[in-house]
Amino acid sequence: MTVLVSTLVLAAGFLPLSTCRAAGPPDEATQARRRRALVEKLAREISDRRVLRALAGIPRHLFVPAAYLNQAYRDHPLPIGHQQTISQPYIVAYMSQALELTGREKVLEVGTGSGYQAAVLSRLAAQVYSVEILAELSTRAARVLAALGIRNVHLKVGDGFDGWPEHAPYDAIIVTAAPRQVPVPLVEQLKEGGRLVIPLGPSADQQLKTYRKRGGKLVETDSLPVRFVPMTGKARKHQ
Repeated sequence: MTVLVSTLVLAAGFLPLSTCRAAGPPDEATQARRRRALVEKLAREISDRRVLRALAGIPRHLFVPAAYLNQAYRDHPLPIGHQQTISQPYIVAYMSQALELTGREKVLEVGTGSGYQAAVLSRLAAQVYSVEILAELSTRAARVLAALGIRNVHLKVGDGFDGWPEHAPYDAIIVTAAPRQVPVPLVEQLKEGGRLVIPLGPSADQQLKTYRKRGGKLVETDSLPVRFVPMTGKARKHQ
C-alpha cells in the first residue's frame, strides 16, 4: 500500500507551493530529527541495516528545491524541475536493498536526477557511475555531491539507454526512469551474476523488476507496482 499511495502523489506532479512554504525553512536540527523519524519508519519494511544507515547519513533535504524543504523527509516523491522527481524514500531504500550490495561493487545508475540515489549508493558500493540525459540536473547533482564530500560517484551527461560502456562490466545496475523494455546495452554491461533493478512499462501500468543475470540472460526475481517518469532519449524509439 505504501508504494501505491506514493505513485498517486508522483502522478499528480507538483504539490501546492503554499503547503510547502507555510512554515518557513526548517533548521538543520529539525531536518536531522525528521530524517531519523523517516528511517525508523522505513525500518518496518526495509531489513538491510546498511541501507538504513545510508539513508540516515544522507541529508535528503539538500537534494530537493528550497520550496519543498518542509517535505524533504515525508515518504513521497518531490518535483525537482524539468518534469523530473526525487524518488519516494521507500522506493530508494527498496531499490538499494534489491541490489544486495556489500560495499565492494561497481554500480551503474541510469538517471542521476537530483543525485540523492547516487549519494545513498555511495555508502553501499565501492564506485558508482551515474548517467543523466539532462545536463542541468547532472550539474546540480555534482554540486551537492561535492559539497557532501562524496568522491566515489562519477557523473556523465548522456543517454542512459546506452549505459556507460567504458567502465563495464558492472556488479549491479539501477535505473530510475521507466522504458518499455530493458535496454540491450544494460544487459550487455551487467556482469554475470549481477543484479538489475528497473521500472518497466507505460505510466499507467509499471512494474519495478529485479533481475539477476544468469547464463547471459536476465532472470526475474521480484516485481512491485510503481510509477516512474518515462525514460527519454533512445528509449522512446523502442516503445
